[in-house]
Amino acid sequence: MSTQKPDVIVVGSGLSALLTANYSSEQMNVIIFTKSSKSDNNSFLAQGGVACAIEHTDSWQLHYEDTLMAGCYHNNEKAVEALTKLGPELLLEIIQQGMEFDKDKQGILSLGMEGAHSKRRILHAGGDQTGKILMEWLQSTLSDKVTIVEHETVIKILTEKGVCVGVQTMNNLGQRKEYRAKSVVLATGGAGALYPYTSNNASITGMALSLAYMAGAALADLEFMQFHPTMLSKDGKAVGLVSEAVRGEGAFLENSKGERFMDGIHPLKDLAPRDVVSRAIFYELENGEHVFLNIETLTNFEQRFPAITALCQKYGISLKNKRIPVVPGAHFYMGGIQTTINGETSLPQLFAVGEAACNGVHGANRLASNSLLETIVFSKTLADHLQSSQSSEKKWQHTPKVKGENNDIWHKRMVPLPNKSEIQHMMMQYAGIVRNEEGLLTLKRWLGTFTPYWEGVELICSKLPLEQIEIIHMLHLCYLITLAALEREESRGAHYRSDYPLAKESWKQQRIIHQVQEDRGERNGVEHHYARRDAASFL
Repeated sequence: MSTQKPDVIVVGSGLSALLTANYSSEQMNVIIFTKSSKSDNNSFLAQGGVACAIEHTDSWQLHYEDTLMAGCYHNNEKAVEALTKLGPELLLEIIQQGMEFDKDKQGILSLGMEGAHSKRRILHAGGDQTGKILMEWLQSTLSDKVTIVEHETVIKILTEKGVCVGVQTMNNLGQRKEYRAKSVVLATGGAGALYPYTSNNASITGMALSLAYMAGAALADLEFMQFHPTMLSKDGKAVGLVSEAVRGEGAFLENSKGERFMDGIHPLKDLAPRDVVSRAIFYELENGEHVFLNIETLTNFEQRFPAITALCQKYGISLKNKRIPVVPGAHFYMGGIQTTINGETSLPQLFAVGEAACNGVHGANRLASNSLLETIVFSKTLADHLQSSQSSEKKWQHTPKVKGENNDIWHKRMVPLPNKSEIQHMMMQYAGIVRNEEGLLTLKRWLGTFTPYWEGVELICSKLPLEQIEIIHMLHLCYLITLAALEREESRGAHYRSDYPLAKESWKQQRIIHQVQEDRGERNGVEHHYARRDAASFL
């Protein structure tokens, strides 16, 4: 194994990774590792824009309240305040540095509307290509003090005496290397590829979350996976994202009978929070209906949404009849590696940012287009923290996770590993949009049969190819998600339990409950579930 020692190792290739690397490179040398190419990430796929209160009739306070409401008041209010307060200034800095967002004929920034926002505050680039244009601009401005290593997967987080000291990687040839650094940052995205229908890049399996947990870091809110309501549907498969911006501009959902089924479900109708819309579509599909996005009220659709138009053309979906077939798909993960707003995890010198992290900013359900703003804001707070101090004070009690490292593991009865499709099918069926105890227990029993693999991860992974190592970490994370979903015996945001009494109540009644909590000062007192209870006091 070769040994290299940069100041900071960043794992990932999306906006959070590049922004953190760029900000940090002002004072430090940074190396980035990505399991595939630098363009294989969710950021390149992001059609939606950046939510930010920059218009004079808007305010950070309104954006703050919208974020809390969408998150079902499960949010960390300090993180939400940082997001909405710091966002405008940092976004304007990026614009001043050369990033171009869409403008109207008068040269004024065009602001779009999306679900659960009270104001038009969404900045787009290239219509529905914001992520791609942001990434291309950022890659072109990346500091020469940042090295990018492609096609090299992190398979272990190295620790010594309860402190993160580096990573072990494996390349496509099966070669393993160790890299040491003062700090390691996980910016690997969420876990959408745990499900068969997803807007995520196929590489986003959540492997880094499992690695962090095995190294001793706390995970939080794993039960909250947001499903995007409108994935393009072709022959029973989800083949790409149809941005919420389309509904924001006036498109609406209807079933095979032409019924606008959202009218009686939520006051915001088609622009209701994503969990509400996804469940409504789920029930239509369960009743044998097909669901369509009706775009008849939109003019110049092809010019306004070129990426979606190209996607429809690719899969032979004609826009002439003004109806786009859609299904819900796994989109954004609110859970993740537990962090502060500076990206600190409960494992010293290990940091996390972006969708891989959970600082509580999104609560139980992310507000539309807050994710790109999250990368801009918290990459900066993390980089500032790294530059101000490369030696972190120990603020919590840390207990490294015990792993099976002996040959006894091979004497256990080992069932064959499933493939990714099997895992995705089980997750969608039992831990998808609608869940219940019976289904979750079925899933837990199935996943539990693979426990020896992750309990003996040190020995096993030293003998397996990369694909099977990833499968083991997928199974491990799925098991932790299932435990969290069983533990939360309520319906809140993206976590919906059909066996919870309030699950059948209307949105209005649930909103009253949240208002009562707010009036009592209990808004931020809702329980967060941690995969490691000894780290619950870390924040």
